[in-house]
Amino acid sequence: MASRRNGTIYTGVTSDLVRRVYEHRNSLTPGFATKYGCRLLVYYECHDSIRDAITRERQIKKWERVWKIRLIEGINPQWEDLYSLITGETGSPPPRG
Repeated sequence: MASRRNGTIYTGVTSDLVRRVYEHRNSLTPGFATKYGCRLLVYYECHDSIRDAITRERQIKKWERVWKIRLIEGINPQWEDLYSLITGETGSPPPRG
């Protein structure tokens, strides 16, 4: 999740990506992503097990910021909101606050 292009980046793990992104987009849960306005889904990975997902999350969280930006821009150079891709919805990204 990101606040905007080259903005604050949040890395997390979930078993229900659509639900969790919805929560972030609507500031329904307190924490880092809400505090810093991380409402845009700019990158995600799917894993076969929660153990693999947690291992990858921990790995990415230790990375330097520039590495995270390269990872995002490797698949999403414009930092577009990918929420509609995972839900099939269309429309504008959430307001930035």
